[in-house]
Amino acid sequence: MKLRSLFSYVGLFLVSAVLIVSCTNPASQLPTSTGGSPTASGGAASVRLGFSAWPGWFPWQVALDEKIFEKNKVAVDLKWFDGYLESINTLTAGQIDANSQTLNDTISAVSGGADQVVVLVNDNSTGNDKIIVREGINSIADLKGKKVAAEEGTVDHFLLLLGLKKAGIDPKEISFQPLETGKAAAAFEAGQVDAVGVFAPFTTQALKRPGSKELFSSKDFPGAIPDHLVFTRKFVTEHADQVQAMVDSWFATIAYIKANPDQTIEIMAKRAGVSVDEYKEYAAGTKIFTVEENLKAFQPGKDMTSLTFAAEEMATFLTQVGLAPTKPDLSKLFDDRFVKAYAEKAKKA
Repeated sequence: MKLRSLFSYVGLFLVSAVLIVSCTNPASQLPTSTGGSPTASGGAASVRLGFSAWPGWFPWQVALDEKIFEKNKVAVDLKWFDGYLESINTLTAGQIDANSQTLNDTISAVSGGADQVVVLVNDNSTGNDKIIVREGINSIADLKGKKVAAEEGTVDHFLLLLGLKKAGIDPKEISFQPLETGKAAAAFEAGQVDAVGVFAPFTTQALKRPGSKELFSSKDFPGAIPDHLVFTRKFVTEHADQVQAMVDSWFATIAYIKANPDQTIEIMAKRAGVSVDEYKEYAAGTKIFTVEENLKAFQPGKDMTSLTFAAEEMATFLTQVGLAPTKPDLSKLFDDRFVKAYAEKAKKA
């Protein structure tokens, strides 16, 4: 993720030299569909996949541009959302079949009654979600009484709450300013707030404020912000072959990116609306998962590297802080059969 949210739904997007949240951003004019037909050849369903501004999801643009979907015999209507929260809403409403979203958001959606399935781990945030502060703030304790902006319910709000909890600070001790992520970054750069919670590429904008610095990031909370390919259960039930083709396409795309780094980073930077050099700065902050790491993540465990453990921890936390109405049933949230099937095919190949 991205906005990469947790709970409620509005708009987002990106940065260039100056932050612009607008449908006229050049990046939003890129092609985002293999055709958008209701069905593929032979009557198979086309997959309506949503994605938005987050380094771990830009590979989908590579899959489209380099015709990797076609090679895996899946028709994809790839839908770009300037606002990540809008993509969450659209999946919940059943107007797309799948979305690129965080585990936190998926739990919140399921808590609200959505029936969704996690079939793939795209990545973990390992630093690209940040709490950035002005000069003079040197510890989490220094946030007391300060104006801290973030989009309410987003993963960066979640990250802020995690940091406050670790430091033993009641969220009521800060002056929380609920602003859409793009506006939060702009408000921080303009000196209107003391700190901000944002994710890449908004971090680039926020850090343009003189004297600003990172206070803490998702790197300090390993496994707290995993990002996924999430389908509606209805689509998984009715079109398992297409879900498999999407998972196969993802791993083929990651291999293609590894083999063609210069060519593919240009595609992803263009989709992000930033320069190639700026995009390269995001690399260390996003850990793309291999098939082996996917297989391990789906296994039961006793720490945040296990999705089932992480989901229970997140559900409890989100309920406690009011970002989820009730703790949902997570017993059917994860479906690893598609990753397992890909792993078996890769082993034979």
